[in-house]
Amino acid sequence: MSATGWNEKAVLIVDDEDLMRRAIRIKLTREGCRCFEASCANEALSQLEARPFDLVILDIKMPGRSGSDLLPEIRREYPDTAVIMATAVIDAPTIVQCMKDGAHDFIPKPFEFEELLVAVGNALIKNRIEGELKFHMSTLEKTVDDQGREIRKLTLGSFEALAIALEAKDEYSAGHSRRVAKFAEATGLQLGLSETEMDDLHWGALLHDIGKIAVDLHILNKENELTKEEYGHIMIHSQIGPSIVEPVANKNIQDIIRHHHDRYDGMNSGQEINAAQIPLGASIVAVADTYDAMISDRPYRRALSGEAACAEIEKNIGSQFHPQVAHAFLYICRQDSTFMGSMLR
Repeated sequence: MSATGWNEKAVLIVDDEDLMRRAIRIKLTREGCRCFEASCANEALSQLEARPFDLVILDIKMPGRSGSDLLPEIRREYPDTAVIMATAVIDAPTIVQCMKDGAHDFIPKPFEFEELLVAVGNALIKNRIEGELKFHMSTLEKTVDDQGREIRKLTLGSFEALAIALEAKDEYSAGHSRRVAKFAEATGLQLGLSETEMDDLHWGALLHDIGKIAVDLHILNKENELTKEEYGHIMIHSQIGPSIVEPVANKNIQDIIRHHHDRYDGMNSGQEINAAQIPLGASIVAVADTYDAMISDRPYRRALSGEAACAEIEKNIGSQFHPQVAHAFLYICRQDSTFMGSMLR
């Protein structure tokens, strides 16, 4: 049995470069996978018609019909097959569209062996969760009210498990989403949110970074400060995240994920809405997310103290942060010193 648990997983490698296909095949075969190859879209479709596959690794740019054009057909005709998109050119709009079209992950070329294994693992995990969601939906879809809420809890909980599993691969972000959710919920209570609003805030905070499944791991785990281009690439996670949870999350949750990096002054790169249009839940998660990032160690800097992080938030009230939200958060910090510490880690 392979150490990865992928023994006998059937993988189709679709790429017009012979050396690339061969390299991936050798690496995944060593992990116990059964690998097949296709050099173009037509060959890929023939292979898919001939046998079931657990995973397709699909090159975005190929002569003739591109991988991004082929993706929707694969997801429509073979919904139980996971798909990883591979690309030598990181083009954010194309990546976002591929994730909307159902890709489970993407990997930039050239890549290291460990990156490939992480991407394969992520895609198989997400595909398994999707299968579980379909099962829950098929058995509960005819129910009403209480059972309808149970569907939502089960499905969103599965996405939470995926987010936590992804964080666990990075010592610097492990537990981040759960801490952000606790900070956000405390702030929401201080602001007097309703039970329904609190429920949406809970899930929006837990899943705010789910779109990072599509972010280049090299950039995500970079050991020094990001360039402007690298930062822009990471920001695609807020566009991809809503499409991942769309089948089971309401619009409020999707909007929290989509807008949690929007600034109160509207000055974030690519921001399309103004302060009045930013959902309150997104403004709450923005403060909680920033605070936890500042009090956490990163490869390129040490963590700030809770007091220093609060001072930074206070300095950016009215520019980065919604004033009412920031003041509520700071009030909690001043009333409860443990809130600023490491007790939630």
